[in-house]
Amino acid sequence: MRRREFLALLGGAAVAMPCVASAQQPAKMLRVGAVSGQPRSSIIWRSFLERMTALGYREGKNFAFDLVSANNIEEFEAAYRRFADGSVDVLVASGPEISLKSALALAKPVPVVIVAIDYDPVARGYVRSLARPGVNASGVFLQQIELAVKRLQLFKDAFPDLKAATVFWDQISADQWAATEAEGARLGLTLAAIELRDQPYDYDRALAQAPPDFRGAIVVMTSPFFFRDRAKLADLALRHRALSISSFRDMAEAGGLISYGASISAMYARVADYVDRIAKGAKPGDLPIEQPTRFELVVNLKTAKAIGVTLPPLLLARADEVVE
Repeated sequence: MRRREFLALLGGAAVAMPCVASAQQPAKMLRVGAVSGQPRSSIIWRSFLERMTALGYREGKNFAFDLVSANNIEEFEAAYRRFADGSVDVLVASGPEISLKSALALAKPVPVVIVAIDYDPVARGYVRSLARPGVNASGVFLQQIELAVKRLQLFKDAFPDLKAATVFWDQISADQWAATEAEGARLGLTLAAIELRDQPYDYDRALAQAPPDFRGAIVVMTSPFFFRDRAKLADLALRHRALSISSFRDMAEAGGLISYGASISAMYARVADYVDRIAKGAKPGDLPIEQPTRFELVVNLKTAKAIGVTLPPLLLARADEVVE
């Protein structure tokens, strides 16, 4: 049941990028490449391709999309080398920092559209500023470290008697974990940090590593692999009757208890606008990097009932959507 309908506008430079397709379609084949831990059928790439279609691009006619799969973080760099021959016109650096690092390191420069979900491209020195990147890259950036802190605050507000929780993190989400650990100490919430390393992640084994008193609540950091495994994580929490909170609405819709974050679908749809602008001659370094300005709180009431938890009325009132 939707509590508030809203558009996932990303604000800032959005005004400069019209959301209507140009009447003049590209005359040549636009070749776009990307490396991802998510399959082509995932919601993020469906959103990207649907927006490309709305902008007038048709695969096989004036648009080709080459998506290379990466099953773990070690595969990203090698996967990007597939594009070293200049076989694409634009690269989408999706998700973790290694994507942008690998895309920018190619010997033959290719314009890059950033989807920085798990790191800060300014703080890491990849771009000069959000307003004017100044390099051969621009795109969207989700301030995930700040959101990780906010999620823990929401979790504690929703369940004030909660004293301990398990946190799942991996190499990609290490910065998020560091910020969450500090916030946990401030909130009086003791956290058991469990790092997931080897693919495929074994979540039952990971939870078993936490002390028994910590297994009643699970906080999931943001990582492309946690997003990929959202149904597994939801099932884990359900079987252990554990409270859980994660980043994207897709994770709550998959059965997680609570999610808080920006619309990842809207972010990837926005990527298509950047690709389109660059294809029509815009310089990436002159295009401001956008940040989501609206965030959605989603609560799964069905899951709450299944694990025997009564959600606070205030949490339900604040929710943008309640899944029943």
